[in-house]
Parts: sequence; structure tokens; C-alpha cells
Amino acid sequence: MRRFARGVLVAAAAAWMCAAHAGEWPDRPIRMIVPYPPGGATDVAARLYAQHMGDYLKQTVVVENKAGAGGELGAEYVAHAPADGYTVLMGALGSLAINAAMLEKQNYSFAKDYKGVSVAITMPMALAISTKVPAHTLAEFVALARQRPGKMTFGSAGTGSSQHMAGELFKQVTGTDILHVPYRGSGPAVTDLLGGQIDMVIETLPALIPHARSGKIRILAVSATERAPSLPDVPTFAEAGVKGYTVATTYALLAPAAAPPAAIEKLSLAMQQAGKLPSVKEGAQKLGAVAAPGSPAATDQTVAREIKTWGEVVRRSTQHSIQH
Repeated sequence: MRRFARGVLVAAAAAWMCAAHAGEWPDRPIRMIVPYPPGGATDVAARLYAQHMGDYLKQTVVVENKAGAGGELGAEYVAHAPADGYTVLMGALGSLAINAAMLEKQNYSFAKDYKGVSVAITMPMALAISTKVPAHTLAEFVALARQRPGKMTFGSAGTGSSQHMAGELFKQVTGTDILHVPYRGSGPAVTDLLGGQIDMVIETLPALIPHARSGKIRILAVSATERAPSLPDVPTFAEAGVKGYTVATTYALLAPAAAPPAAIEKLSLAMQQAGKLPSVKEGAQKLGAVAAPGSPAATDQTVAREIKTWGEVVRRSTQHSIQH
């Protein structure tokens, strides 16, 4: 009888150990969805982290590009994916927040269907003007724009893009009336800035720095709280006299809201471990960005702030358009 009881206990213990092992997360590869084509900043951010996260999690993290509809296709796909932590999104928070505010219909809710895992990188933007514009400081440019309401132009990567809304926020903060000219991407907008067809853009640093160094455009200010290491002589907006204008493009890892908290915590720790590596820090710096991983709670706060900020900018710019 004792031998039978001991056998039952041993079998039960073995079954419990197997179940516990099977329940450990992750036990298969993780898919990191990028809602844009390969080669863009979101894709680079995903690939910067994915390999090193895999080392920490002891599982492969596979980056998959699901582009379309300005990032909506991939975002919707992950929002509706099984909430098991094995399908996550590397998203551009500003773009997701702007889409949530601008689009009349979405098949998911950015605010409700996602849980923050960790910020990946933050990339400041900068205001650049054509060399044909007779201004050499931000104060001079603002004064010129106020003298010429509706006559000066700013280009963007397209209506509803982060660059567009950064321009709208600039107009709201400075009380200027500058005409928006949308393009199909940042490249064409910067090309027309170089040619003097438009007066201004607010863009990410990698798109501007080579042209500024060759003297083809003027960068007047960066939108971070501190000067960019790659542009030490360029002031921040606050230093240049425009208070209350801090804009960064933030890329973050997100999971379906119902994903297991333990999985989200492990993913976040993997991001934070990867963010300490010199190769990740240097990779971010090449983008003019900073590796800034953090906790799920901190990421949720960043998401909420982006939704609030860009929701208000979209609302005010829409009201202005209606009035005019």
C-alpha cells in the first residue's frame, strides 16, 4: 500500500513538473509585427531590439512587416490576434494616436485594445527651412510667418502624418497661419524644401541632417527638451523662444490588452535588457534617436499622453479648417 501511495505521489509530482514546464512563457517563437514596409524607422527599431530580446527570452523574436493603410492594417491585425503574448506590435505612437483621432471608423481601439510593453526609441524632430526664406533663427521665422498669414507653406509626409500634426501644433503654439502641403512621404517633401517650392518642414533628424550639413537647408530648432548630440549648435524650441513645444517620434512595443501580465513583464524586461547594450544604443544614435526602454506602466503613461496630445491637435486643426 505504501509502495502504491509513493508511486502515486511520484507520478503526481512528475505530472505537476511537466505542466509547470509546459506553462512557462515563452515556449515558442514570438512575432513582432511592424505595420510599415522594411527599412523605415519603425522597422529599424524593431530589428534593433528583436535579436537581443530573443537572447534574453531564449526564443526567436521574428520581425514581420504588415504594411498598409498608414499603419492601420498591422495595428488592427495585432489588436485582434490571440492575446497570449506571442504576437506583439512595434508601433509609432504618434501615428497610432493621430489615426485614432482622425479616422471616422476603426475596427479596433488604440486606447482600449492595447497594453504597453516598453518604449523602444524616441526620436526628436526638427524645424528646417529653405535657404530662400530670409530667416536665420526661429524667432525671425515666426515673425516672418506672422507678417505673411496664409502665404508661407510647410510640407509633410502626408495628411494625418506625424510631420503634418507636428506642423499644426507649431502653428497653434506660435499663433501662425502657414499653409499645409501634403506629400506622399518625407522624401518628396524634403526634395521640394531643397528646391524652395515650400518654406518649411518639421521632420525627423535623419531626413534633414545631411542636407543641413551641405548648407542646402537651415535647421532652426530641435523639438527635444535637450539639444541633439548630432546637432550640438542647434537650439531647442524652448531655447529659441518657443515654449511648450516638445515633440518626439516615439516607437514602442505593444501587446493585445488581454495578454498575460507575466508575458508582458517578461517582454518588457527583455526590451530593457536589450536597451542597455552598446549596439542598441549606437543603432538608435544612428537614427538621431535615443534608446529609452521602460516598464509597462511607464509605457501606458506615454501612450495616454500621445493620445491626449494628438487628439487635441487634430481637434483644434479641424475646427480651424471648418472656420476657414
